Order: sequence, then C-alpha cells, then structure tokens
Amino acid sequence: MLDYKMYEKFGQFIDGKWCQSSDKSTYEVLNPATEEIIGKASKATSSDVERALKSAEKGLSIWKKTPPWERANILRKIADKIREKKNILAKWMTLENGKPLVEGAAEANGTADIFEWNAEETKRIYGQTIESRFEDTRVHVYYQPVGVVAALSPWNFPLILAARKISTALGAGCSVIIKPDTITPGVVMQLVDICRECGVPAGVINLLSGDPPSIASQLIQSDIIKKISITGSVRVGKLILKQAADKVQRVTMELSGHSPFIVFDDADIKKATDIAIAAKFRNNGQVCISPNRFYIHENKKEEFINLFIEKTKKLKIGNGMDPDTQLGPLTTKKRLNEVESLVEKTKKEGAKVLLGGKRPSGFNKGFFYEPTIFDNVRDDFTIMKEEPFGPLVPMLSFKSFDEVIKRANNHELGLCSYVCTNSMEKAHLASEQLETGSVAVNTGFVAIAEAPFGGIKQSGYGREGGSMAIKDYLNIKYTHMGIKG
Repeated sequence: MLDYKMYEKFGQFIDGKWCQSSDKSTYEVLNPATEEIIGKASKATSSDVERALKSAEKGLSIWKKTPPWERANILRKIADKIREKKNILAKWMTLENGKPLVEGAAEANGTADIFEWNAEETKRIYGQTIESRFEDTRVHVYYQPVGVVAALSPWNFPLILAARKISTALGAGCSVIIKPDTITPGVVMQLVDICRECGVPAGVINLLSGDPPSIASQLIQSDIIKKISITGSVRVGKLILKQAADKVQRVTMELSGHSPFIVFDDADIKKATDIAIAAKFRNNGQVCISPNRFYIHENKKEEFINLFIEKTKKLKIGNGMDPDTQLGPLTTKKRLNEVESLVEKTKKEGAKVLLGGKRPSGFNKGFFYEPTIFDNVRDDFTIMKEEPFGPLVPMLSFKSFDEVIKRANNHELGLCSYVCTNSMEKAHLASEQLETGSVAVNTGFVAIAEAPFGGIKQSGYGREGGSMAIKDYLNIKYTHMGIKG
C-alpha cells in the first residue's frame, strides 16, 4: 500500500532528521500517466542548504573515522533493505517517472547491487609501499576521503543514479548531500530513509529537495563541498563545471549520449532486433545510453526494419501501474513537446515515418507518445546530432566497416555504442575503434555495478561503478618517511 502523504512525512533530510523547509514552502509533483498531482514536496530555502552543509561537515568528521568494515556492514544492510522494499520503491518510481513497474523493480534491484558492490569496495581501498631509493627512508601511498560530496541526480533513473553517488561516497568515507530532481523526489527520499534506518550516522547523508539550479549553485559556492558528482545534460554539466572552477572542486560528470547501434551483415537479425528494442524503449528512450543512431548494413536493412516494426507494434502502451504495460508515458510535458517538435523537424528535413509519429489514440491524459521509426535519414539531420531522449528510431544503412566506424565516431558525444556481429574480428576491432566510454557487443546490458560506467568527449569524465569509481572520492597522499629521527 502506498502512503500518498509521503512528501509530508519526509521533506528535507538534515542532521539525521526529516523536516519541512524553513519557510514550509512546497511544490507540486505530477504523475505523468494521469497528469494528476501526487502530492506537494518540500522546497528547500537557502538557510536549509546552509544547515545541510554544516550537517555534512559534522557528519564527515564522524564517518571518515568509522572503520571500513563498519561502513561496509551498514552499506550491506542498506542493500538488503532495498531488496526487501523493492516493490514500494518501484511503485513510487512509476508514480513519479512513469516507467513500467517491472522496470522500476529492476532498477531497485540494480540499486541494491550498487550498495552491495560498494560495501565490498570499502574494504579494498589499497594503499601502496614503494621501495625507497634511500636506505633510511620509506615511501608510503595511501588514500583518504575527499570530503563532503554534492551529489546531483536526474529524474530518468532516480534511484540507480542517486545510489551510485551516495554509496560510492559513503564507501570512501565521505559525507554526502544528495539533491534529487524535482520530478522524482519521493523515491530518493525513500532511499535516504532506508539509509537512516540501516544506521548511517546523523549528518553523513543529507537530502535537499527543491529548485535544482539554486540549490546546486549554493552548494558549489561553499568551501565545505570538495567534490561534485553530476548526471545530467551537457548544457548543465558545463554550467556546473564553470562554477566548480572557482573552488577547484573535483567533478565527476556523466552527461548526454547519442549512441550508435551498428548491425553488421553477419549478425543474427532476430537477436539484434530484440537487443535494439529492449535498449531503445527502456524508460521510453529517456536513457543517456539509449541507441539513437541505427546503422544497419545495406544487405540486412530491410530485414532488420521489417522485424523491428513487427516487434515494436506489439509493445503495450499505458500507465506503468498496469502490470501489462511495456511503454509508459514520457516523464514531463516538456519532454513530450520536445519529442513532438523533433519529429516534425525530422519529417521536414526529408525523413519518412514508417511507424508512429504521433500521440497514441485512446489517451486523453498523460504524456504518451508512440514509438516512431524513420527511414530516408541522413547523417546531417538534426535527430542525428541532438539527443532525442524519447522513443525515436532513425534507420540508416552503410556499406563497409571503416565507413560505419567513421560515421559513428563523427559526433561530439561519446558515452556508449552497440555492435551486433558474429565475427570475432569485427567485434574486437569495432569495440577498440569506437570512440565511446562503453561498447556493448551482442548485448543490451551496459550499466552494471561491477563495471566502470561513463563517457569520453563531451559526454563527461570520471567513472561510476566498477573498482575505479571509489578512487574519484579519495585523495591520494604520499608520505616520505625518514626512519632516523
């Protein structure tokens, strides 16, 4: 059973306690499938931000001295509790974000995996002893928590993306202030409450709900913040980076993507279409690693498109709360308007709509849009440059390996790419030559707890997940120790 009074029950989380904002102000949160108001979430004031900063500073002094095995134990408890509450978390995600319940439950499980992974990484922060060139000195390298972390997370994967930042910071011994997006505050409040329940000390984790630019700006201007982790658009990432420059704060940025999906003529077309549909339509295409440019070998293009259309037609559009739904609404009215205008622009530039291209019939409410497939697309079309962040599929063809790699790399973003082939040689060469932070060959799974996730070029830098991520939350210290006083 869902508690619709959750926003009132939670609010801001500062110094280990839930509270209203200092001036009691709130904002409305909408359900994208019904356009109804779910509730009113707390809206932080600048004095709330100040209190959260002081709280995190105090929390850091406790947490950095907490032994790693103790930190690990708490993180493990959080992972177990998330799994226990996965259905509640999934329902809140569906209410706020619109994604189908089955996707929400999968995201909750993935979130638990991330906390479990970082529980283990906490115990494996290895220093180094280097042989000294001098007989009477010793050289030691060790790692220390970077300090208070500002974690700015988006609405498309509200749980997993908040968890990557929170759990890695906690694993490293840092305290953290999480700022969820205004669209999906409730599910992140649930996550933070689980952290509280599992024994994270007061001040170690804080949550600020409210206006993203003003909260982020105030956090970044503070001397207390030593690191920022942001997942968001390139535009927002650049603004954050400019602000962080004034304090020379460490920044991890996972920004937009525009992933190519390459199908070679030796690929299994049935499997390739299954991978493409699962990857493209997850969260209705509102995914930074969503495949956005489909390059199909000219010998297989017709077969691929026909099968792709046949399978896409079977996807059930509806309210994510309905267990049969496979495609929920877009998350906001703004997204719906942007998707509609990109479709019109793509048609105007000369593309042919093979499927979709409009809002589905039978819905008088909700931000629904049909999966839309285009043919006759050229590389210079707007849709090939701008991230569509919706269920739009431009189909193109290619002749040779070198040609498709060159076209795929001809983009300022470099987050992820997909390759379908039965050739060992093509699989290796393509994954080596594609200019992206990750490559998925014959699979649609990319973001997993045990692997480093992030981009190159204008898709950002730093990694989340894998054993490298925790290093971004640690300072390296080297001590040259003379052993004769």
